[in-house]
Amino acid sequence: MNDPRLPGVVEAAVAVDPVTVELVRGAMRSIQGEMEALIERTAMSAFIREKKDFYAGLFDARGRFIAGKSRPGSSDLIGPILEQYPADTVKAGDLYWYNDCYAARGAVSHSPDQVLAAPVFHDGRLVAWAQAWAHFSDIGGMHAGSISPACTEIFQEGIIVPPVRLAAEGRMNDELLRLFLRNSRFPEAVGGDMRALIAAVRLGEKRLAQLVARFGATRTEAVFDDLIRRVREVLQQRFRALVPDGTYRFTDTVDSDGHGSGPIRLRWTLEVTPGRITLDATGSDDQVRGPVNYMMSMTEPGMTFGSFLLGDSREYTLNAGAEALFDELKVRPGSILQPKFPAPLGQRSITKMRNLGAYLGLLGVATGGRMPAAHSGYVIWTVRGLDNAGARFLMSDGVAVGYGARATADGHDAIYLVAQENYPAEFVEASYPLRVRHYGLNRDTGGPGRWRGGCGVVREMEILCDEVTVAVRIEGDANPPWGVNGGRCAGSGRCVVNPGRADERVLPPLSDSHVLHRGDVVRIETGGGGGWGHPYDREPERVLADVLGGHVSARSAADDYGVVLAGDGRSIDAVATGRRRAERPATALFHRHTYRDALE
Repeated sequence: MNDPRLPGVVEAAVAVDPVTVELVRGAMRSIQGEMEALIERTAMSAFIREKKDFYAGLFDARGRFIAGKSRPGSSDLIGPILEQYPADTVKAGDLYWYNDCYAARGAVSHSPDQVLAAPVFHDGRLVAWAQAWAHFSDIGGMHAGSISPACTEIFQEGIIVPPVRLAAEGRMNDELLRLFLRNSRFPEAVGGDMRALIAAVRLGEKRLAQLVARFGATRTEAVFDDLIRRVREVLQQRFRALVPDGTYRFTDTVDSDGHGSGPIRLRWTLEVTPGRITLDATGSDDQVRGPVNYMMSMTEPGMTFGSFLLGDSREYTLNAGAEALFDELKVRPGSILQPKFPAPLGQRSITKMRNLGAYLGLLGVATGGRMPAAHSGYVIWTVRGLDNAGARFLMSDGVAVGYGARATADGHDAIYLVAQENYPAEFVEASYPLRVRHYGLNRDTGGPGRWRGGCGVVREMEILCDEVTVAVRIEGDANPPWGVNGGRCAGSGRCVVNPGRADERVLPPLSDSHVLHRGDVVRIETGGGGGWGHPYDREPERVLADVLGGHVSARSAADDYGVVLAGDGRSIDAVATGRRRAERPATALFHRHTYRDALE
């Protein structure tokens, strides 16, 4: 099939043997891993080095995604470059850069994510692309960290870079970099991160060129075609086997945008017929003033469903074949999932995480509840100020949450979606004027069920400098993650200043510019995942183990699971438990009542 961005280029018709396909697939996974290891080891900012908020991917000449992490997101990262720079103008040694969410149609979905890509040539022929992106700590804007909950337009979220040529045939445009770094409050760290990203892309370019030289351009392109075909076919087969023909609807809800709008509903319809699969989000609410708008890439639903359907497959690697899973995707311009410029996008992960829950909900409706329960969205909090030496600092911390229970197992505790990494207490105390006072599971936040939802965490820190400003992003208090097939919804999170003191106060869940002083304590409590199945079906011995392990309180054991503990708190009162469980509460396919209501 001809591609309009590459005149005259036709899909290769060369047959390739399975051994060659696996050799190329494995080599590309190795190249991607080597690129990411380089970023991790050479970047300077904590959010990249410690949190692992970066990514490398490999693409064919047409910009089709071939290899990378199986995580929800866009696969159309090269398309925005080729639209600005047609293929016949791309040269060996070029390097391209952007972070413009709107120009890229959601290929990146908030401005701190910087995308770099380099073309790969063989004998003068464009054959592939090496790409990497990373979340940069500060690119200017209203507040340090750039993605403040206070923002009401994208201009307040830092400098916007449309697709540009950062290097032309190997010659770097240093003026562009100087302009970019001048807009950051932390130019040394951001400059180091950019150098790490450039080095990773150049490494990927070199390794891909070696791979193509080994197998030949035509043969390598044929492998790319075969890998995409295999994933396309297996995903369509697995989806059809899972979801019967029919029309399915599900709505999930974002609590607020932090600026007076909310609840904000994400309404999805899935229509499956023998010859067509349609996904429709046009019923979702309008875009809002605050920064929870999500510029969803049109390739994101296919990639997300594809990631779920492939699971931990060793035989298949997620690629652009997932884009063909849905025959039609309907969105509405001006909606929360397709906002119009210049709506702010900085806190789009709130909506993105709720959107993932809506996808699970659709599959849950279609399968009679055989899908996992919903999860909380990971929490971000930021501390800014001057340390005791008078130097400016920025501590932006992503905090883990609980994930939903499954039909065969409990949900995972303490999951951070981006890369399952935290800031160790030793790192925090060595790098910032903060002292970690407590770090552990947030008891009773996992939704009760036959299979218990995962628990969130508690992270408590003391301020050790004169004055700081705190921003916080927590979501799910009004609409906590739902449970499935009688499982209860999860517990929610909150941010408390000076817990247990006379001046204790709870910060609004999406807010900024809270001024704290030396000796103040900030306690972050994150939410959990929903439960699966009726809590009374959970074996009393499992409930007791949950109590002893710090996941469930004795009160919740009795009220939610019908398991009454003996006086010693370490064994089960069988008689009282029998009486309690004789009165079995009713069940529903989805449980959406708040956890507080469930207890009271």
